[in-house]
Amino acid sequence: MSITPKLKKCAGCEQMKHIWKSHGKEKFCKECWYNIEKPKSISPVSVKRRVEMDTYGKLREAFLVVKPHCEAKLQECTAKATDVHHKAGRTGDNYLKIGTWLAVCRSCHRWIENNPEAAKELNLSESRLNDN
Repeated sequence: MSITPKLKKCAGCEQMKHIWKSHGKEKFCKECWYNIEKPKSISPVSVKRRVEMDTYGKLREAFLVVKPHCEAKLQECTAKATDVHHKAGRTGDNYLKIGTWLAVCRSCHRWIENNPEAAKELNLSESRLNDN
């Protein structure tokens, strides 16, 4: 003896059919389920931020062409600038404000990020807090 599922009213075609899936409180047959418009997932990056990221990529590339050597010149420096350090952070206008950028090698960048207080004393970083 086999178990047969009950027929229920489909929210899409309004016919008595075997229900395939539910969407909220509505139940749909297989055919209608594939035809309903599912809610779109939220993009992990906003359109505004995507434009900023594209602009940043171009500015960063040009910045490193103009400044190919590490400006920090710390103890483990490799001399070739590969990173852009945002001295005042990357939030708000600072993300694209070239005046707060520093061309650094990966080794110096790592040191600056791991030693924020010492980096501020060497003028390699700025306070990210509003000091007003």
